[in-house]
Amino acid sequence: MNVVAFNGSPHQEGNTYHALKMVLEELEKEGIKTEIINVGNKKVNGCVACLKCHKSRDQRCQQSKDQVNDWIQQMVKADGIILGSPVHFASASATMTAFLDRAFYVAGANGGLFRHKVGTAVVAVRRAGATVTLDQLHRYLLYAEMFLPSSNYWNITHGAMPGEVLQDAEGCQTMSVLGRNMAFLMKSIQQGKDTLTAPQQVRKVFTNFIH
Repeated sequence: MNVVAFNGSPHQEGNTYHALKMVLEELEKEGIKTEIINVGNKKVNGCVACLKCHKSRDQRCQQSKDQVNDWIQQMVKADGIILGSPVHFASASATMTAFLDRAFYVAGANGGLFRHKVGTAVVAVRRAGATVTLDQLHRYLLYAEMFLPSSNYWNITHGAMPGEVLQDAEGCQTMSVLGRNMAFLMKSIQQGKDTLTAPQQVRKVFTNFIH
């Protein structure tokens, strides 16, 4: 099994990186391969609502001048996905949001590419806005019918300068518990595939409230 983590911070080894690493270290102890992909320090355009991914259904966004399509395929191949972001004005970083909008829209246009994968999110913050940002990241996962592991507190670490989150004892414990619970959930799902039949996917109903 393998997990791919996305670092939405413009700082490649800032506090978001350290938060992700704490989770990944627990996964690696359980024999799960891990990888961090840096998104926040790349140039990523936002979704332009062209709807071409719905027409082509080739698991690709029609914008091809950045790495989003490569990242989508790494998510498709992964058993687990972790989204990490700093807090910018009580939300995820702009680059991370642009990436996620496109990746999850492509996933939905192609029959639910991430459905029933295990996914979670972590947030690094100096002071406030973390729970709003965490909720934002979780909503991508929930919309995609992914399974979310829990920890013993919200998946948040506090620190200003790079590495300061490592001094947040409660935040460090939260990340470690999250990693262990994620490994357990992934292994449980893998084992259950031998004895259980997954719920059949349904065709999504869209209701337009102006009619």
